[in-house]
Amino acid sequence: MPIDVGRLGTFLCVVPPEPRANPETGELRKDRDGNPIYVVGVAVRQADRRRADVIDISVPAEPQGIAEGMPVLVNHLVATYWQIGDRSGIAFRASTITPAGPPAGPSASSSGNRGKSGGDA
Repeated sequence: MPIDVGRLGTFLCVVPPEPRANPETGELRKDRDGNPIYVVGVAVRQADRRRADVIDISVPAEPQGIAEGMPVLVNHLVATYWQIGDRSGIAFRASTITPAGPPAGPSASSSGNRGKSGGDA
């Protein structure tokens, strides 16, 4: 199911890219074209909401220039439902994840908040 990322708001890298490996064998996973699959932890905050969700997004090949705390652009995001035995969930993949600006820095969570400012915390 394609996701309209334009309706989601802000994407922020919270876990830098790392190769996705098979947990049983340790072998690196590859896509149908033989590209290594990387996973990036991304915080997603809808523009009209205070709450953010963290999702892992798989991409073919290693994203370049992505660092923790950096705003990112997610291209062609797709959600896929999966089920293995009694476990199920939603997997996310994108064609690319690219830098949208410099890393936010250590003080960004307290002083660089781009969201609505509210009275209560």
